[in-house]
Amino acid sequence: MKIHGKPSPEFQEILTPEALAFVEQLEHKFGARRRELLQKRAERQKAFDDGASPGFLDETVPIRAADWKVAPIPQDLQDRRVEITGPPERKMAINALNSGAKVFMADFEDANSPTWENLIEGHLNLRDAIERTISLTTPEKIYKLNDTPAILFVRPRGWHLDEKHALVDGKPVSASLFDFGLFLFHNAIRLADKGSGPYFYLPKLESHLEARLWNDVFNFAQDALGIPRGTIKVTVLIETILAAFEMDEILYELRDHITALNAGRWDYIFSAIKKFSKRPEILFPDRAQITMTVPFMRSYTELLVKTCHRRGAHAIGGMAAFIPSRKDAQVNETALSKVREDKLRESADGFDGTWVAHPDLVPVAKEVFDGVLKDKPHQKEKMRAEVNVAAADLINFNIPNAQITEAGMRLNINVALQYLDAWLRGSGAVGIHNLMEDAATAEICRAQLWQWIHHSTAALSDGRGISENLYRQFLAEEIETIKTLYGSQAYAASKMDEAIKLFDELVTSNTFAEFLTLSAYENLD
Repeated sequence: MKIHGKPSPEFQEILTPEALAFVEQLEHKFGARRRELLQKRAERQKAFDDGASPGFLDETVPIRAADWKVAPIPQDLQDRRVEITGPPERKMAINALNSGAKVFMADFEDANSPTWENLIEGHLNLRDAIERTISLTTPEKIYKLNDTPAILFVRPRGWHLDEKHALVDGKPVSASLFDFGLFLFHNAIRLADKGSGPYFYLPKLESHLEARLWNDVFNFAQDALGIPRGTIKVTVLIETILAAFEMDEILYELRDHITALNAGRWDYIFSAIKKFSKRPEILFPDRAQITMTVPFMRSYTELLVKTCHRRGAHAIGGMAAFIPSRKDAQVNETALSKVREDKLRESADGFDGTWVAHPDLVPVAKEVFDGVLKDKPHQKEKMRAEVNVAAADLINFNIPNAQITEAGMRLNINVALQYLDAWLRGSGAVGIHNLMEDAATAEICRAQLWQWIHHSTAALSDGRGISENLYRQFLAEEIETIKTLYGSQAYAASKMDEAIKLFDELVTSNTFAEFLTLSAYENLD
C-alpha cells in the first residue's frame, strides 16, 4: 500500500506497516465485491428513474417468515437509552464521552470532513480515549475523561467512498475498509482487555447483500487477527429507503454481529428524494414539513421497532440536532419542547434509545427515556403486534398541506453553502441556525433544489414556477446575506467561492450526483 498523505511522526503510530498490510488484505479480499455492489446500486437507480417502485423481496420471504433472533448482546450494550454523535475531534470526543450519554458514536462519515489530518488524528484520539489518556489543555480549560465515559462506537465511511491517500495496486482503497481496518487492528485487543469490544455503526446500506459483505469482512478480519468470531458488534443505520424494505434480511445477514438498527432520519429523507428525483409526480415540500409524523416516515420507524424487537435487537431513534443557545432563553424553550415531544413519541413507540448531537440535550432525552424504561435497560418486550406496514406505506409520500416556499428555497441555499464552506475547511459538524448540521443536511438541501428546478410542475406556494433563473436570483441574494453574516474579513478567509461553484454545479447539472461528497472530496487535501 502506498500512502500519499502528509507524513507525521505521530501518524506513524497509526500507519504502521502491520496495520497497512491488514487494510491491504481487506482491500484485496473484498474490493471487487464492493465495486460490484455499487454497480448494482446504479442499476437499481436506473429502474427507479424509469418508473419502478421498491418492494419487499420475494426471494427472502422464508427469512422474514422464520423465527430466529440475533446473537446475545454484550452486557455493556444492554442499556443505550441516550447516544451522542460527533466527529473524532479531540475536544468534541472528550465532551461527548463525558456527556452522560450511554454511547458515543465517533463519526468518520457524515460529521467528519475527511481531510488526511482529521482521519489520522481521529484514530489517535480514539486510541487515547480507549486508554483513558486523552486530554486537551486550552487557555480556558483542561479537558480530560471522567470516571464513567460513554461506550465507544465508530462509524466508518460508507461503501461508496474511497480513501484517495491510500492506494492498493495503484487505486484508492475503500474508505470503509480503511477506517474499519485501522481501528480494529489497533484497538480490538485493547478494548477486550477493558471489558468492552470493537463496536461499529454501519452507514448507508442499501441492501442485505451489502450487509453480507460487511459480515464477511468481519469474519475474515476476526480470523486474521486471532479474535473470536462475534467479537465485533454493530448497529446498522436504516438511512436509505431501500434498506427499509430489507430490515429483516440485514439483521439476518449480520445476526452474529448485530445489536441494533437505528432510524437515521436525515439521510433517510435524502435517500427518498434521491431515489425518486427523476419522478415529477413525487415532489417533496420544504424540508421543515418532512417531519417524523408524515406517512412514509411514520411507517418506516414503526416497522423498524417491530422488526428489531421480533429479532431481539435494540431499536435506536433519530437525531435531535438542536444546539442550545446560551443567549436566547426563548429559542431554547421552544426547541427543547420540540425535542421532548420527539423523544416522547419515540419512547412511546417502543424505541430503546435515541440520538442527540449536543451534550446539553442528553439530560432532556434521558429524562424522557428514564420515564418509560425506569430501571429496565430497554423495552424489547414491546412487540408492536398491531403494526402492519405494507410496501405502499413506505413510499406514501403524501404530506398534508405540502408547500414549497420561498423561505424554504432560501434556507436550503443558505444552509448548504455555509455547510460546504465549513466542510471544505475541514469541519464536518457545523452549527448553523442553532442546529448541528452534517453532510446529510446539505444533501437534502441540494437534492430538493435539483428536483424543484428540473421539474416544470414545481411551484412556490405563491404561484411562481420554480426555475433556474429564480434559483439564481435567490442564490445571489443569499450569498450577500452570508457575506454580511460572516463579515468581510471572515468571508475573505473562507472557502465560500469554492462552495458556491460546487453547489451550483450540483444543483443545475442535468445529471443528479449520487453524493455531493464524491465531488467535494476532490477539493480536500
